[in-house]
Amino acid sequence: QVQLVESGGGLVQAGGSLRLSCAGSGRTFNTQLMGWFRQAPGKECEFVAAIPWSGGSPYYADSVKGRFTISRDNAKNTVYLQMNRLKPEDTAVYYCASATRLGAGYDYWGQGTQVTVSS
Repeated sequence: QVQLVESGGGLVQAGGSLRLSCAGSGRTFNTQLMGWFRQAPGKECEFVAAIPWSGGSPYYADSVKGRFTISRDNAKNTVYLQMNRLKPEDTAVYYCASATRLGAGYDYWGQGTQVTVSS
């Protein structure tokens, strides 16, 4: 069984920064793509960023492009989300997810970590 554990959330003032981490574990951890999603209160879950595990360019939602950076450490089975110039509208629970096959959706999800940006 694959487990994804996020960390790094918290409370930050607008304009500040946070770095989220997502560590994958399990004998069958075999991801092709790692992604970050978020869900704000009363809103649907939305895509934030994703990065291919074996190489290739990351991609971002327009709302975070230029402010957030996704990266990975394959040796540690960990994906990161560096969030800069945070805005109150970035407030949400952030989830990481793993896709074991490209184009087939995400198979595993973490439990989420809360990010709150105060104005």
